[in-house]
Amino acid sequence: MPSSAWETTTLGTLAHVEMGQSPASELVSESEGSGVPFLQGNAEFSALHPTPRLWCRKPPKMCRRGDSLISVRAPVGAINRADQEYCIGRGLAAVRFTGANADFGYHALGYFSTALRRVAQGTTFEAVGGFDLRSLSVPRCDRAEQDRIAAILETLDDAIRRTEQVIGKLQQMKQGLLHDLLTRGVDENGDLRPSPSEAPHLYKDSPLGRIPRGWRVSIVGREFEVQLGKMLSTVAKTGRYSKPYLNNKAVQWERVDTRELQLMDFTPSEQAKFSLLPGDLLVCEGGEVGRTAMWQGELRDCYFQKAVHRLRPTRGYEPRLMLRYMRFAAICGRFTEFTSQTSIAHLTQEKLSILPLPLPPASEQRQLASMFDGLDQRLTLEVQGRGKLFTLKHGLLHDLLTGRVRVLLPAEAPE
Repeated sequence: MPSSAWETTTLGTLAHVEMGQSPASELVSESEGSGVPFLQGNAEFSALHPTPRLWCRKPPKMCRRGDSLISVRAPVGAINRADQEYCIGRGLAAVRFTGANADFGYHALGYFSTALRRVAQGTTFEAVGGFDLRSLSVPRCDRAEQDRIAAILETLDDAIRRTEQVIGKLQQMKQGLLHDLLTRGVDENGDLRPSPSEAPHLYKDSPLGRIPRGWRVSIVGREFEVQLGKMLSTVAKTGRYSKPYLNNKAVQWERVDTRELQLMDFTPSEQAKFSLLPGDLLVCEGGEVGRTAMWQGELRDCYFQKAVHRLRPTRGYEPRLMLRYMRFAAICGRFTEFTSQTSIAHLTQEKLSILPLPLPPASEQRQLASMFDGLDQRLTLEVQGRGKLFTLKHGLLHDLLTGRVRVLLPAEAPE
């Protein structure tokens, strides 16, 4: 509820609420342009504006550009802004602020919609109606202060959107680098080689297609020791040999999630066989076949079970580069022919061992790995920056929208 620093009112006194209504199915089409864009519910929501997937002729209910859109069915309370007119289905409502700054209203609606979720949880099917929405308690303050609060929050949202755009561009760059660096590599100056079509004399044919002349093709089993993890045991844990282990779920792309590790007994001989060292690669045997992470020594003592392969370099192959190659191989579908297609697809130790991989000279491997690492560091910094902005916004929403912190005009500021 809003703080006593401000009076409260109901949403219905500040805005017109238009509840959605689903059109007849024969009036809805997936063909873009066949009517007006149609939003069924929050599944079409994105960070700010919805992305329609359907179009509707003869829409029964419409929203206007600038309206706040709120989900009135599970999950109740998700919000977006309408960037154009939409037909809205019964999973949504459009809120058009007539008695408040529209930007202020949008942020207030999102912040105080948690009360709607509590109402919805008391129903058989999680949903709220027009009465619940219009009765939502929201703050009432003068228009000048609304304008100032809205300006602060919109400025912060702009910073978040710009950061997300940078993150998106860096992710696209990373995707492009996966292909370029792992098929063309870099020359003695550290520059990306011209493509095979631009400089065919720099390349040769191989089982992996055209590769730089200085590269060779090897297989995983020649460059790495491949070890499948321990079979899960149902024997009671003794405590003496009880150790944390990684399963398929813990191995995510390029990172290990150690938040939900379980314990299993590993005898001294099994500990030697299934131990993990920094730089080991972990490859999913099933599920998303080939998903790979690098063990960085997150725990002093950790092991792995049968759903995971461990790759440990034996001939100097740069594990940081191998980590990127496994992602590239998955994107290109190179695991498909090496995956056993039983009732559930899985990558056997024998199949993984014969997976071909490019073998650049050692110095070039280190260069390529460093280029990927540099891009990852930039991505990490941007993601951390976005997290700080979200934390700042969360605090400001509470302070500004409850009246806990007031935004004063210069003339109102204390001397």
